This record gives sequence, structure tokens and C-alpha cells, in this order.
Amino acid sequence: MKKSLIIISLLTIMMYSCDSKKASDNPFLTEFSTPNGVPPFDLIKVEHYMPAFEEGIKQQTEEINAIADNKEAPTFENTLVAMEESGKLLDRVSSVFYAMMGAQSDSTLQAIAKEVSPKLSEHEDNIYLNEKLFARIKAVHDDTTRTDYTTEQKRLIEKYYKNFVRSGILLDGSQKDRMREINKELGLLTLSFGNNLLAETEDFKLVIEDEKDLAGLPKDVIAVAAEAANANGQEGKWIFTLQKPSWMPFLQYAENRDLREKLYKAMYNRGDNGNENDNKKNISQIVNLRLEKANLLGYKTHADFVLEETMAKNSENVFKLLNRIWEYALPQAKAEAAELQKLIDREGGNFKLESWDWWYYTEKLRQEKYALNEDELKPYFMIDNVRDGLFTVVNKLYGLTLTEITDIPVYQKDVKVYKVSDGDGSYIGTIYLDYFARQGKRPGAWMSSFRDQSISNGEFITPVIYNVGNFTVPSGSEPSLLSLDEVTTMFHEFGHGLHGLLSKCTYPTLSGTSVSRDFVELPSQVLEHWALHPEVLKLYAKHYKTGEVIPQELVSKIQKAANFNQGFSTTEFVAAALLDMNWYTIEKRGDIDVRKFEKDVLDKIGLIPEIIVRYRSTYFSHIFNGGYSAGYYSYMWSEVLDSDAFQAFEEKGIFDQATAKSFRENVLSKGNTDDPMTLYVKFRGAEPNPVYMLKNRGFVK
Repeated sequence: MKKSLIIISLLTIMMYSCDSKKASDNPFLTEFSTPNGVPPFDLIKVEHYMPAFEEGIKQQTEEINAIADNKEAPTFENTLVAMEESGKLLDRVSSVFYAMMGAQSDSTLQAIAKEVSPKLSEHEDNIYLNEKLFARIKAVHDDTTRTDYTTEQKRLIEKYYKNFVRSGILLDGSQKDRMREINKELGLLTLSFGNNLLAETEDFKLVIEDEKDLAGLPKDVIAVAAEAANANGQEGKWIFTLQKPSWMPFLQYAENRDLREKLYKAMYNRGDNGNENDNKKNISQIVNLRLEKANLLGYKTHADFVLEETMAKNSENVFKLLNRIWEYALPQAKAEAAELQKLIDREGGNFKLESWDWWYYTEKLRQEKYALNEDELKPYFMIDNVRDGLFTVVNKLYGLTLTEITDIPVYQKDVKVYKVSDGDGSYIGTIYLDYFARQGKRPGAWMSSFRDQSISNGEFITPVIYNVGNFTVPSGSEPSLLSLDEVTTMFHEFGHGLHGLLSKCTYPTLSGTSVSRDFVELPSQVLEHWALHPEVLKLYAKHYKTGEVIPQELVSKIQKAANFNQGFSTTEFVAAALLDMNWYTIEKRGDIDVRKFEKDVLDKIGLIPEIIVRYRSTYFSHIFNGGYSAGYYSYMWSEVLDSDAFQAFEEKGIFDQATAKSFRENVLSKGNTDDPMTLYVKFRGAEPNPVYMLKNRGFVK
């Protein structure tokens, strides 16, 4: 259904008692009277959340009961459209609360989440297990007399019908009771998983007291570490954390091998330390409960249940794709490991390559083979210049103009807000950009919305979107200088943002990014292709001090090194996708030894010991407290699509207006209003050719 109901299965939530407030004091209880409906963050207080959740549940319950009890014959309008119009208060509070849980969580928000999670689970079950309501939906679904439905309306009818069936409406009474119990348990377990991961990420600090231990590190990395130490009351020292902008450059450049090992092991042992934040028990229970739920609904595995509603359709197709890529990637990774070992031996290292050595010696080898030092590139990727370059790209592709808005409140001082206008000057939507790593922000990068695009009672509701990242923070007078990975991540998340901003759908259930997991990454991943394209680099990659455009020599080096280390990056990713699929193709419930299970899977596929799977199970938040269970493969599936899609641009010019218009009209604006492959073929003229993905990764010529 809408975000307020879906989101509890994606970002589940933690116990807080708050004082009652007058309705007039709670900004959630009325439509936001702000420009373009943005959240009034200057008015929102922590004590507003719980009363708003409770009132939102109450209001939507009344709205749903009115639909179910309607004496008129069921119609599309008085049943499905009425459901689309319900729960607006719950949507408002949910969207803001979950955004804050991701961007700046603390013990108070976690306590609210723990209290509200079972209430939201019960509320969702009360809707999807409502037999009177389902009878009306089924009547509309089964009615063959009405033939004037649009494709989008047909899609909505089918979506609602399946959602009810997949939620257990056809189960008997005792089975429904068990389904309710499972949903509540899963809500709390996935919440616990996420909270444990955040705690493990924030609790560890590598404190360096001897300046000699900083040998090899770039000046900007050292400066950020010094500021982190000062902020922690440890002046004269340096602190490195488990946030990626901190640990990644340390592994790339720090000469002290023992400290690299210490930091890396802390990163990959998160959730697996046998303490109060250990996630192994959570994983075993989550996997068992998801399997039990799938079995109740008539599926052999959780993967069978999930994949039915995706482009892949079944686990056989997923394994076929992943295994094919694995056959290319693993030999390449082994060759890369051998090359790194030769470098170690040549330097007289006298030790075997380990996983914590990979980034350090890869960086050395990159410099040796391509004379490319990423530290040499960073001055050309000041965050403001990269962002402006991104804005230039979407302007040249789609005619969009982004203008900063400085007179509306934000939830954190570093957040910037932009008005998005179309080529004719008309208003499209608003986007918040929250880019810097900080305490309380969960790891990674993501996109979501404060309000989805829709059409309500004839009025076009414009979207309010946000992008969140964990990029390198500015240091003193020095701005944030991004790595190549951070540059492509910014483009990636903005691609998701475009999917939400350019949506032109009627119903919120189908709008924007409300598509299958293995299609949703197409708009994000295709935009990555522009990030480091030579033609685009010349538009925005300018030295932050001199304004000098990046020299052609450096651009050429970037292009020549584009597929360097591709065996490693592909292998660590595909290993994670295969681990995910193995977790969710388990067919029998029982206690699971998480470490053994993970080891057995990775040994079976032949992952070499020099490479650690991108996400070990205990911090694999995508699949244990996100929406990617049996779905992490989606990034690779979508890469087949995005590689083929960008080929269309390369054939006609990367800013070809006809191609961009077709992609916007057939993909970005359509949401889930039609079958995803149908939408893709309308854009491309044919189904995607997987050879372009293999070519882009350097596996085939």
C-alpha cells in the first residue's frame, strides 16, 4: 500500500513515552502549511511523533472501516481510490520519522521506534487481513464488465489484490493469528539488527597517538582525523572510525600494516563480537520467521515469495545471472591477488597478502601501472563542484534547473534544499541533499521521500525527495574533497531522486520508485555512467584552489584504469548477492550457526581468502533490516539494464535529446504503472543485451 504501511517492512523501528500536547501544537496533525508541502522542521519536536503515529493509526482505521462498511456496490473509485486517499496523517509522520531514524538516530528515536513498531505492524495486519475489505477488492478485481480501465488502473487493481493475498488474507483463523505474531516479531528483530549495527559502527574508534603511525596518509585525511579527535576531547591525537570516508583512505594509504588490520577487522566483525550488539541470534530468528511466513503463504522459501513480484521471477534465474558473472570475476580476482602478492614480494614484504592489505597494495599498483594516485584526483572533486556538475548533467539531459532554497528549515545545518524546475520553468518538486557523515547517521547512502508524487482529487501533488550520503566531511578551511567512489555514489543516489521527482502517476502506490527491486536500480545506476565520462569531467572537475579544469592527462588515466581491480569489486559484490540468496533459499527451519553457514556458502563458491565478502551477514543491513532480502542481486540485474540503456546514449551522443526524452517518458515518469520490461522495451526498442554489462566491467571485449 502506501509508504506508511510498506515502510515498516523496510526500515523497522524502537520505546518512548511522551507528554500529551494540544493538537494545535503538533505540526503533523494538519497538512503542512509550508511552501510546496515541505516538513516544518523548525516546529517538529520529538514529543510530536508518538501522538501523531497514534492519531494517524486511528484516522486511517476509521477511513478503512468506512470503505469496508460501505453499503454501495464495490467500485474502483469507492474502494481502491478511497484506500489510496486514506492514511495521509500516518504518511506524514512516518516519512519524517523514518528519515530521521536513518539520518540522525539517537536513543530517544530508537525508543519511539521500539514502541511504535508493533503498533504499525498490527495496523497493517488489520488492513490486509480485513475480510470485508478484501471482499470489495476481490469484487473489483473479478469484475469483467468494466472495460474502460487505464493500464495504470489495471495495475493498481492487480497490485492491491496480490498485496492482500500475499499478506495472508486467504489463510484460516489460526494461520492469520500466527501471521500477525510473525510480523510483530520481525518488526522488532529487524529494528534490533539495525540498532546493533549503528552502535557497533559508532562505538569503535582507532585512536592514534604517535604521528609516525600516520605515515603514508594524505594531509586531508590526517586533518579530518585530528578534528575527529578534537571533537572527542582528545586533542593532539587522531581518530579513525568505521564510517567509510574514514576507514577506506586509512586502508588505502596507511603504511602501518598492524593498524590497517586492526581497523579492518573492527569493520568486518561488526555485529559478531559476542556482546550486547551481536546480531547472530537476530539473523537466525529473522531467517526462520521469514521462512515460516513464506511457508504459511504456500511458498517453499522466502526467496520464492519475494522473487515472484520481480523481473527475475524465481531464484533459478537469479543464480543463473550471478553464477555467469562469477565465472568471469573469480579468475580475474585470483589474477589480481597474484599480482598484488608479487608486489609485496618485490618490496621484501615477506608475508602473505591478507584482506586488510588489498586496498593498500591496490593503490600502489594503480600508481605503478597507470601513474594514477586518487589523492592527486581529489582536488578536482570538491563536493560543490561535483554537485554542480551533476546539476549540469540533468539540465543537459532533461532540461531541469535546481535552485537552492535558503529560507525553509532543515533538520540539520549541513542539509541543503533545492527547488527543481522543468525546462519550461514549471515547478517539479523539492530535493534535500544531506551528504556528510556524522554521529547517528546509519552507514551508506540512500534516497527516499517526505512526500510521493500523486494526483489527488484532480490536484497534482509534487514530490519532496531526499538524498543522504556519508561523504568526506570538510576539515577546517578545507572543503570536502571526494573520492571517485563518492562521486559515483552522488550520481547514483540522484538517479533515484530523478525517479521520484519526474514521476507522473496518479496513484501513490505506483508512483516514483515504487517498482520492483531489480528495476529500481536502473535510474540510479544509469546516471553513474555520466559521472566520470570524459565529456562530463571537463564540465565540472575543476581544481578547488585554482579553478583549473582537470587535465586531459588525468582524464585519460581515469579511463585507462576504469576496469582496474574489477575482479575484486565484482567478486566481493557477487559473493554478497550469493550469500543473500543462500540465506533465503533455506527450506527447513531450525537454529542456525551464522558463522558456519556463511563460511560454508563462501567456501562452496570458492571465494579466495584474500577477499572478504562485501557484507558479512552480521552487518548485511540490506537483507536483514532493509528491503533487499533475496534481492541484493538487484544491483547486478539492473546493471544489465543500465549498461544496455547507456549504450543507447553512446550510440547517439551522451546528451542526445531524443534518447533522454524517451528514457524520461518511458522509465523515469512511469513508476510501476506497467510491467518493467514493457517500459524498458518501449525506451530501447528491445530487451537488454547482457554483453554490455560484461563489456563495461572489462570481462569481454
